[in-house]
Amino acid sequence: MEHTPGFRLQQIGTVRSSLKSRSDCPFQETEGAPEAWIEIDPRYKDGLLGLKPGDEIIIFTWLHLGSRQKLQVHPRGNRKNPLKGVFATRSPSRPNPIGLHQTRIVSLDQPLKIKVQTLEVLDGTPVVDIKPVI
Repeated sequence: MEHTPGFRLQQIGTVRSSLKSRSDCPFQETEGAPEAWIEIDPRYKDGLLGLKPGDEIIIFTWLHLGSRQKLQVHPRGNRKNPLKGVFATRSPSRPNPIGLHQTRIVSLDQPLKIKVQTLEVLDGTPVVDIKPVI
């Protein structure tokens, strides 16, 4: 298998949320996830041009507390559920713990803060990209 030398992700922002511990986090945004703010690093503010309230976006996060060594999990952390490979689940535990979160922009405050409708990740979670839903 070929590896890309120097491969790295650049953090473009940080999640600001009322969720302060893993036990507070819902498994999916449709399960009562709160509104949250995305604070964008000032170096990337020009990348926000064209976004507006009401736009649906996908936020890519780095789930920094997910285990990178696990390849199988019990879905929803319930040991009564049979083991599944992490690629068949939404678990944050995986070789590269990238989260994908589809949500809607509620407001843009200043040019560097995006308030989103729902987001099921912890306060302080790194944001690595934002894509519009087309």
